[in-house]
Amino acid sequence: MGGFFTNTRKPEGLGGRLMVAMMNWGHAPVARWGRSFLRLKAGATILDLGCGGGANLAVLLKLCPDGTAVGLDYSSVSVNKASAVNCRAIAEGRCQVIQGDVQELPFAGDSFEQVTAFETIYFWPNLEEAFQQVFRVLKPGGSFLVCNESNGEDPKQEKWCDIIGGMTIYTGERLFELLWAAGLIKSRSHREENGNCLGFQAQRPRDGPHKKEAKTRPAGRKKNKTGAWGEG
Repeated sequence: MGGFFTNTRKPEGLGGRLMVAMMNWGHAPVARWGRSFLRLKAGATILDLGCGGGANLAVLLKLCPDGTAVGLDYSSVSVNKASAVNCRAIAEGRCQVIQGDVQELPFAGDSFEQVTAFETIYFWPNLEEAFQQVFRVLKPGGSFLVCNESNGEDPKQEKWCDIIGGMTIYTGERLFELLWAAGLIKSRSHREENGNCLGFQAQRPRDGPHKKEAKTRPAGRKKNKTGAWGEG
C-alpha cells in the first residue's frame, strides 16, 4: 500500500497517473474551501505550486478571466496531466505548466500577485527555504495561500507520515512561525468548521522586508477562539 501512496509525493508511472487523476477529484472539496478565501483581480498573475493534475489551475483561470496562471510541479506525470487539463488556456497564452523545484523557483523576482499551494507543502523538504522563494517571486503586497487537509492536531493523521516517506504535517502555529521567518506578514489562518482543514494566508510587505528579530515570533501572534492563528 505504501508504494502506491508514495505517488502523492511524486507521481510516477502508471500508479502516478492514477493518483493524479484521483487527486483532481479527491482534493476538490478542500481546494474549493481554500479558494473561498482568495480575493483575486480579473487580471491577476498567479503561481500554483505543486499544481498536481491542474484542476486548481483551471478554476483559478476562470476566476481571473483576464489573468494568467503558471503551474509548477516536480513530477513530469503531474506536468503532463495539468498541461492536458489546461491545454486551451496554454494555447491562448494564459497558462504555463512547468516542471521545477519549489526551493529554486525559475522565475524572476516580483513576478506574481498570488501564489497558492494546495495539499502540497507536506512534501517540501525545506519549508523555510521554499517560503523564502515564495517571498522573492511575489510582488510587493502579493498574497500567499496555503491549504492543507490536515491541521497537524489529529494524531490519527500521523499514520500517513509513516505510510508516505518524506511527509510532514504542520500545525497552524508552526506555519505561522515559518511564514514570518521567511519575511511574510499579515498571516491569518482559517479552520474548517467541524473538520481538519487548515488554510493560511500571508502577504509580502509592500515597502520592503519586515524588521525580523532573529529567531523570534511577532509580538502580535495569537490564537483566537476558533483555534486559528494570526497577528493581533
